[in-house]
Amino acid sequence: MNNKRPGKPELLVPASSLEVLKTAVIFGADAVYIGGEAFGLRAKAKNFSSQEMAEGIRFAHEHDVKVYVTANILAHNDDLEGAGKYFEELKEIKPDALIISDPGMFMIAKEVCPEIEIHISTQANNTNYQTYRFWWQQGAKRVVSARELSLTEIRQIRDNIPKEMEIESFIHGAMCISYSGRCLLSNYFTGRDANQGACTHPCRWKYAVVEETRPGEYLPVYENERGTYIFNSKDLCMVEYIPELVSAGIDSLKIEGRMKTALYVACVARTYRKAIDDYFESEGKYRGNMDWYRAEIAKCTYRQFTTGFYFGKPDENAQIYDSNTYVNEYVYLGIVESVDERGYAKFEQKNKFCVGDTIEIMKPDGSNIHTKVLSMYNDEGEAVESCPHSRQILYAELADQPEPYDLLRVEAVK
Repeated sequence: MNNKRPGKPELLVPASSLEVLKTAVIFGADAVYIGGEAFGLRAKAKNFSSQEMAEGIRFAHEHDVKVYVTANILAHNDDLEGAGKYFEELKEIKPDALIISDPGMFMIAKEVCPEIEIHISTQANNTNYQTYRFWWQQGAKRVVSARELSLTEIRQIRDNIPKEMEIESFIHGAMCISYSGRCLLSNYFTGRDANQGACTHPCRWKYAVVEETRPGEYLPVYENERGTYIFNSKDLCMVEYIPELVSAGIDSLKIEGRMKTALYVACVARTYRKAIDDYFESEGKYRGNMDWYRAEIAKCTYRQFTTGFYFGKPDENAQIYDSNTYVNEYVYLGIVESVDERGYAKFEQKNKFCVGDTIEIMKPDGSNIHTKVLSMYNDEGEAVESCPHSRQILYAELADQPEPYDLLRVEAVK
């Protein structure tokens, strides 16, 4: 139906809280997606109250950044009345779009707030261009591709849908063991429904084999002395393939991680922001900065990396068999809230560090400044040598003066 000319795609970043939303905005997101206190698939995330959502949308719009709100549960009958009331609230708050997977929820949203764009979640299993056409005819502006699609398939979808219709695709973060996240393992094992936002992530657990004539006898499937994690996927990372994503006609490049810290979001957003901008400035600049992208993305928490289904079906190398833990190269210390007249940085402490330590100021422009902690003071103005209490408000005198929204981190002890 069209041959859409590739343009600069949107960088869409997750946020678990107001602090993380502001971080995503400052560190390069074009749009942020968040969840309210109901009807989203991340019930264990902090999520946003209506007041926080309104403040976050206001902050984002002041920086020309869009905000999308998830309402992508697979609804049961008892959810429908509450969904209508929820969409009434969102109508007043005015997010830029709603992310929905369930046709019933879609119909309620269309009726209650027709002026808000609707994007179809990956949970709706969007694997072909006829599905995209269906949702377009229903009034959806955008569809999120299933993670099981290759770039070739996405390119075919682009060529067979209206040019005004948008394609959004995950390009970084955790991969689900089940088809586009439609997992029943959590419900089976724990009674907590992954499709209603309560997943216990059983794909990350350690498993053994039981032979049917020997019940109760658990046979280990050894990869090493700690067992095996047969459902445990590596994390998706496509920072080295921006040209391929663009040429496929993807309009929005989506980062997974609505339960991640501000440090993770800042690190991923900043890296992909620079990679996208560098590529659109010149492919030579993009290729020349590849080592920087790789180094910076490795400073996030991750489980080793894979390209998922983009270049064909994954093989056994896309799984991690010996561990379910993240690689963690850096420790998050806090985000600078303000800098007073003395040049001291006010922040809420996330992890312990001490006067005399060398830490790193992570700036939105891509620079990292190694600096020394000269002194610290608590909220009462008393000098302290360290910050052992989580979420304590502190003022730090650093050898190099930071700015508001800079992040403070330190390399993890190995």
